[in-house]
Amino acid sequence: MSGYSTVVVGTDGSESSLRAVDRAASIAGDNVKLVIACAYLPSEAADPAAADVLRDEAYQLQGANPVNDMLRTAEGRALKAGAKNVEKRAIKGQPVEALLDLVKSQPEPSLLVVGNKGMNSLTGRLLGSVPSDAARKTSVDILIVHTT
Repeated sequence: MSGYSTVVVGTDGSESSLRAVDRAASIAGDNVKLVIACAYLPSEAADPAAADVLRDEAYQLQGANPVNDMLRTAEGRALKAGAKNVEKRAIKGQPVEALLDLVKSQPEPSLLVVGNKGMNSLTGRLLGSVPSDAARKTSVDILIVHTT
C-alpha cells in the first residue's frame, strides 16, 4: 500500500498527462482511491486569443463535452495500469486552483500527481505552469512525473 488514502491526478487529455495518470494508477493500486480530474473553462469564459498564442501549452479546456471523453480515456488507462477504485471529476475553473481545491477536499493523507509538461517551456517560465504552480501552492505531497 502507498500510505495515502487518496491519489488525485490531473489530466488535460494529452499523452503527457496520461503518463501521469498511469503513474498515479500504479501508486493507487488495489487499496487507494484514485481521483482523475480535468479542469475546464465554460466556453463563454474562454479567451480564444490566449489559446492561439499558447497552442500546446494551453492547459485550459473549453466546454465540458471534450472533458468527459478525456476522463473516460484516462479512466481506461488507470484501470489498465492497476487502479481498482477510480473516480472521475470534471471541474470548472483554472487547472491549478481546481486541482488544489479537489485535493484539499479529500481525506488525509492525499497525494497530488501531475506531469511536468510546461515546466521547461518559455511560457511556463514566464506565466507559470500547472506543476510548478501546484508545487508552490499545495500543502499536500505532490509527485511531478517526468512525462515529456
